[in-house]
Amino acid sequence: MIRIGLYSEDRTLQPLLSSALGKEFQVLLESDGDGMDSLIAAGDCDVIILDFSSHRDTLEERIECSRRLIASSIPAILLADDTLRTTAFELVRMGAFGYCRRPPSIRDLKTMLQRAYENSSLKQQLHTVQQRIEEPASCDQILGSTPGMRRVFQLVRSVTDLNASVLITGESGTGKELIARAIHNLGSRAKKPFVAVSCGAIPETLIEAELFGHEKGAFTGSVAARAGYFEQAEDGTLFLDEIGDLSLFTQVKLLRVLQQMEFSRLGSNKLIPLEARLIFATHQDLAKLVAEGKFRQDLYYRINVMRIESPPLQDRPEDIPQIAQHFLNRYSQVFQKPIESIEPEALEMLQSYSWPGNVRELENVMQRAIIVATGRSIHVEDLSINVQEDEVAATGDVVIDFADYHPDGSFERQLRDYKIKLAVSAVREHNGNKTMAARSLCISRAYLHRLLRLAEADTQFTEPVLRETRTA
Repeated sequence: MIRIGLYSEDRTLQPLLSSALGKEFQVLLESDGDGMDSLIAAGDCDVIILDFSSHRDTLEERIECSRRLIASSIPAILLADDTLRTTAFELVRMGAFGYCRRPPSIRDLKTMLQRAYENSSLKQQLHTVQQRIEEPASCDQILGSTPGMRRVFQLVRSVTDLNASVLITGESGTGKELIARAIHNLGSRAKKPFVAVSCGAIPETLIEAELFGHEKGAFTGSVAARAGYFEQAEDGTLFLDEIGDLSLFTQVKLLRVLQQMEFSRLGSNKLIPLEARLIFATHQDLAKLVAEGKFRQDLYYRINVMRIESPPLQDRPEDIPQIAQHFLNRYSQVFQKPIESIEPEALEMLQSYSWPGNVRELENVMQRAIIVATGRSIHVEDLSINVQEDEVAATGDVVIDFADYHPDGSFERQLRDYKIKLAVSAVREHNGNKTMAARSLCISRAYLHRLLRLAEADTQFTEPVLRETRTA
């Protein structure tokens, strides 16, 4: 149903139009400008009809009010007799959608109303799409507000329209491809192809043909010519992930392409200009590989013009609630389960976990939790066993002084009490920084929190411990 805001002092016009236009239109009458402003502000009309054919003594006031209404995002159609045709055309030039002579032809008016509504709807949809395209990646796919992530967003925006090579480093699962896509989407190549290639997933015998393409008969089994990834990227972006997995032979080929800015298919001497922008990524320490002779130094300097480090999830636990909620919103719709929130205890456990698999692991944990959850929120028992039981008890090279430690009870009780004492001492030594305390003991934050909760639960043992923890 198309809702019409009728601005007129003729109260007989509303029932007449309502009857003539039919059930697919709803006509709401307002006789003064303030009423029309309220109608538009409330979003209660899709099209405005401005009637100028009554009460000529207030005509100037109504024309001035109409100019203001036309400036709104709601399409306006004018009703006026022949004496006001010039005024009506002037308002059309100012932005009104159209003009109908009064009394109107209902068929013409109905057609104009439908076109005005469709035109407005299309503009609104286009505006929504443009907003999504122009929305910063930091608000869309790459989530985070910690200083490390803000630094990533700053670097992404600074290289969007540069043709210089970009090297994205970071552990597996930290979102390196998302960063590459953000660079592509925010730049002038956004509407061009984005081709992502995992170098480690292509066999060494096929990597050259996959990257550069081949002609028919270039090697056994090549029954037809094929464009490689460099050609498929055209003048868009080619993202080469896990660049550290390339063999030295392929590194030489790639280096030549970067130097000459051209390449050729296997089995062809025809040179093809390189027009794509290249972005590289790796989870390995390329400088170490260079020192070991496993990665060419000249290629390393060629691709490492601008470097963006993607921080691991365990270094930004403050971002976990936002990322977890994002996955909750996405997969609750995918799995069609009305889950809206994460319980504080479960959220604390997510923030305390070490996340060796980074954001990719968090995504998997949230999917599993949504599948097994039975209520409208995620509880501790819905989380994966590895998150609940993250109890890596290794203490590494920590030096222990037993001089003032005198345990009693069973072996298990003595061992538990001793772990609690270590945990509290580490927190105190690091001035309350539990992340650093956990690292010093070579355990996860989750296990450290569990030990501190045990201390609070056992008052017979922990009265001194509790004071130390709270002071820390």
